Amino acid sequence: MIKEYLRHLVTAKTVRSVHSPFVFELYTQTIKSSTKYRDFIPIEQLRKSLLKNHQPITIKDLGAGSRKSANNTRKVSQIARYAVSNRKTSQLLFKLVRKFQPKTIVELGTSLGINTLYLAQANPNAHITTLEGCPNIAAIARQNFGQSNGHRIHVAEGNIDHTLPVILDTLPLLDFVFFDANHRYTPTLQYFELCLAQAHENSIFVFDDIYWSAEMQQAWQTIRQHPEVTLSIDLFRVGLIFFRKNQPVQHFRLQF
Repeated sequence: MIKEYLRHLVTAKTVRSVHSPFVFELYTQTIKSSTKYRDFIPIEQLRKSLLKNHQPITIKDLGAGSRKSANNTRKVSQIARYAVSNRKTSQLLFKLVRKFQPKTIVELGTSLGINTLYLAQANPNAHITTLEGCPNIAAIARQNFGQSNGHRIHVAEGNIDHTLPVILDTLPLLDFVFFDANHRYTPTLQYFELCLAQAHENSIFVFDDIYWSAEMQQAWQTIRQHPEVTLSIDLFRVGLIFFRKNQPVQHFRLQF
């Protein structure tokens, strides 16, 4: 991963190399925006409290597992530190949703609910469904949503292989999907294909940890080359996928 990060630093472009008007505006006004919103404050306070919560819980891990521990008992603080997106990534999700105002949002991988709350705060009118495989983690997330007035959030608990098709049957179209669940090649591609069937021209798919492992790198390369994808933006930690029909196929690797 360090090798890939160094390669990204060398090859990633700056705004001067972006010639697409859509990407230029998105990059300068959203991705690289330094605006600090008041909505960030209570969510980051929650993150700090989770980092201090040393309660042990039993983990039911249905994905690629943890880099830090093979034990199925972990402290909440460990999950908050190692299994939750960093502040920069979480706030990027907020800025993307705030810009595009998607009405239907699906998150694969709730974890403790930090990203979910950022998504919810960015668009109060959005319908958000978040999928989590571990019952004990889902319980903590629900508690966090209750404390943060996250009443627009529906948690689908259980193996995402089983819950995602059921959820998609209730949602005619997907405006925004955040993939942060099973960090393996085959499940990632399966989830992508399922969601793709209900995507539209203005849908946005965001993939977390695209360089987390060789399998995730392979999955990212396969997805960005899919014939339905017209634009991809590689920010190293996350990858953005668009399906804009009036845009020539373009792939960007940008500094973030």
